[in-house]
Amino acid sequence: MFRWGLTIPLTGLPLGEHRDLLAGLSDLGYTDAWSAETNGTDAFTPLALASQWAPSLRLGPAIVPVYTRGPALLAQHAATLADLAPGRFVLGIGASSDTIVERWNGIPFDEPYKRTRDTLRFLRKALAGEKVKEDFETFSVKGFKLETAPATPPPIVLAALRPGMLRLAAREADGAISNWLAPHDVRTVRAELGDAPELMARLFVCPTDDAGEARAIGRRLIAAYMTVPVYRAFHTWLGRGEVLRPMNEAWAAGDRKKALEVIPDEVVDDLIVHGSPAACRDRVREYVAAGLTTPVLAVVPGGGLSPSEAVRALAPSAG
Repeated sequence: MFRWGLTIPLTGLPLGEHRDLLAGLSDLGYTDAWSAETNGTDAFTPLALASQWAPSLRLGPAIVPVYTRGPALLAQHAATLADLAPGRFVLGIGASSDTIVERWNGIPFDEPYKRTRDTLRFLRKALAGEKVKEDFETFSVKGFKLETAPATPPPIVLAALRPGMLRLAAREADGAISNWLAPHDVRTVRAELGDAPELMARLFVCPTDDAGEARAIGRRLIAAYMTVPVYRAFHTWLGRGEVLRPMNEAWAAGDRKKALEVIPDEVVDDLIVHGSPAACRDRVREYVAAGLTTPVLAVVPGGGLSPSEAVRALAPSAG
């Protein structure tokens, strides 16, 4: 099935004002709405609203950290959304980053691979309606059972940036979620994940013909993400370690201005989709041709378009 997703909520549009936009997404050719959880809205509330406002969209969080909720509470959230959107909810979980888990939430970011694996295994059992009493390697659950398990347990997909997690996703999950990719990087990811599992990725899209505007926005986003250890390691694996080294060194020295300046244009052009709306749609299709199952557009304001205008302009039905 052809998929074309959107990140919600949109930057610059209050969550409570999304009803009309979400209700019209299917007519524009969008198939999915995916939330996120960093320092804005939580991952589940936008999806709860979307489940009622857009009854044909597939919904999911990309992603919910496995540390910031206890396993049982995470199962409750997932069961609630599965009930609100039966057959349309996909649970995206992942380790997240030390910034979100440790610096912002005061939770040790220990054993991220094992914690993700254990949470996945627990959720499989809990969402199937089993009573879970088990000592996992990174936590123990002593007799939890959902009051009402979903009639159809939701698929679970893993945030996976490097070979170990990608292989775990292939073995035990229903797909993988990636981030910050160029089209040619999709093939590198697929080499570890395999051809069969669903692969989705959030793509930052700035619909503007002003390359200078797009690159300035892109540099800020890249510096904010690529200096985080998990993303730095990811792009070292993808082969960008040396080209991003000056940025990381400047950032570590506290020189934020220089860190932005030394990010090469070609890196920004690789990782940020920009240009006219038509050029952006074509670029997104390059990802699909390379093996991405589900592109999830994260609309970055640019080109003088309002968030709603940008969503319409970037829709597959637009061309």
